[in-house]
Amino acid sequence: SKLRSLMDIPDNYKVLFLQGGASLQFSAIPLNLLNNGRADYLSTGTWSDKAIKEAKRYAKLGLGEVNVVASGKQSNFTDVPASDEWNLSDDAKYFHYCANETIHGLQIFEPPKVDVPLIVDMSSNILSQPIDVSKFGMIYAGAQKNIGPAGLVIVIIREDLLNQASDWC
Repeated sequence: SKLRSLMDIPDNYKVLFLQGGASLQFSAIPLNLLNNGRADYLSTGTWSDKAIKEAKRYAKLGLGEVNVVASGKQSNFTDVPASDEWNLSDDAKYFHYCANETIHGLQIFEPPKVDVPLIVDMSSNILSQPIDVSKFGMIYAGAQKNIGPAGLVIVIIREDLLNQASDWC
């Protein structure tokens, strides 16, 4: 209730405290949201690339497709290609990105403007500034950087995204 109050989390979001750290969400997200569809991912550095790699493992199992809309690799992840250069899917189930890539030092301050649920890894910047939770379908953050003990992940998820796990799950 304190986190809900502090972040002004709307009533139609669930707040979960789970084990496994943020990296476990790299698997949980496609297992629960991809569901034989397509997902868009933005590659901005080490953490987003780990999420992409994990999502592609499930795509190889026939659980859906992963589309990397753009990559900052050409600039050694010091910049993000302009959004008008992104190769967005027409039918994506969600769009995933990492708000602050600590290894390369790239931070995205404004959420991308996309027409699908926005999934964001905020492990290193949650609670560092006010955020409008209603702009996101799901926010997740490993607690060890800003909130609490290692191994804990906070997931803030909009209720309409619940109960979508694949049959494989």
